[in-house]
Amino acid sequence: MSPTENTTPASRPLRVAIVAESFLPQVNGVTNSVCRVTDHLAAQGHQALVLAPGHGPAVHAGFPVVRLPSLPLPFYRDFAVGLPARRTLTAAIRAFSPDVLHLASPALLGAAAVETARRWALPTVAVFQTDLPGFAERYGLPGADRIWELLRRVHSAVDRTLVPSSATLEALSSRGFPRLALWRRGVDLRRFSPRHRDGELRRRLAPNGEVIVGYVGRLAKDKRVGLLEEVARLRGARLVVVGGGPELPRLRRRLRGAVLTGPRTGRDLSRLYASFDVFVHTGADETFCQTVQEALASGVPVVAPAAGGPLDLVVPGHNGFLYAPGSVRELRVGVGRLVHNRRVREALAVNTRASVEHRTWESVNGQLLDHYRAVVTPSRDLAGPDRADRGAPVR
Repeated sequence: MSPTENTTPASRPLRVAIVAESFLPQVNGVTNSVCRVTDHLAAQGHQALVLAPGHGPAVHAGFPVVRLPSLPLPFYRDFAVGLPARRTLTAAIRAFSPDVLHLASPALLGAAAVETARRWALPTVAVFQTDLPGFAERYGLPGADRIWELLRRVHSAVDRTLVPSSATLEALSSRGFPRLALWRRGVDLRRFSPRHRDGELRRRLAPNGEVIVGYVGRLAKDKRVGLLEEVARLRGARLVVVGGGPELPRLRRRLRGAVLTGPRTGRDLSRLYASFDVFVHTGADETFCQTVQEALASGVPVVAPAAGGPLDLVVPGHNGFLYAPGSVRELRVGVGRLVHNRRVREALAVNTRASVEHRTWESVNGQLLDHYRAVVTPSRDLAGPDRADRGAPVR
């Protein structure tokens, strides 16, 4: 028997076309997840193609990146929206001949890709990762209901929708989204670790020995970063804000006494996380909240809103505290309790890393491959063995 004849569907390398609404050089949760997925696919011997908006690298993890037109949002110039260039999108997918189409946080590009997938009966997995209706509401934009309608139509046309948290699963289920499954995010336990704690950095950030309260993330209205002013007022605390975005100039004016580092990556970011004493998050529309998970992996107790993704990550009184999203008082009390009570802070810190150390990227991306194969196998059965071996889309 030849090696080809002995290859089972479960072990055959896959060809995965990923349509991402955001990708490098933009840095956000969607970009990070797509990078981790492509890295895993490359390491496991699979093939991939990335289709993404805007200018940027043409290759990632050894895979080609096809660039599509984009348009920056007028109120958030750093955030570009991909435009549905159907001819380019269709030609690239058809030339690659994937086994499965992966839609990363589908919106306009994802809607166009779904049309292509349906035309060819191409197995499709969509990842719901960005709360676009919540984003629109935070910026006072009309049409949140129409956005939900668009998203439901896109996700109803795919074989499986993956969601990152139980709260998101419940929210989409209540709105009639079909075929939902959990697929959480991984964390790099080497990059985010207590061993990166840096005494010299801590002395520079808090020369008078203050308790360091850190925030990491986009500085934008949808993240409710204005709430950081309440944290900055706490006695004995030094607020350190890591990130960039349209709210950065205003925060520089309003957060007197705070340290605003701007965006940080790599080893600098690892050292900052591990050098915090407390991590605070303000966004209330998070489908997962990767920065909370990175802080926990770094050994830092977290204070976050009791909404969305943090509900799966933060266990009150064990590795942090949750506060009602609309309560400034509860935010101050939660952070203040950790700032002013070293014993409580240290007791919670002991539990932080253990609460997420099972969530490695290798583990969660292995689960993603299982989801791919679950939707590919029925399609291959229908297509027949010859066509399945070639991985050509069914037309």
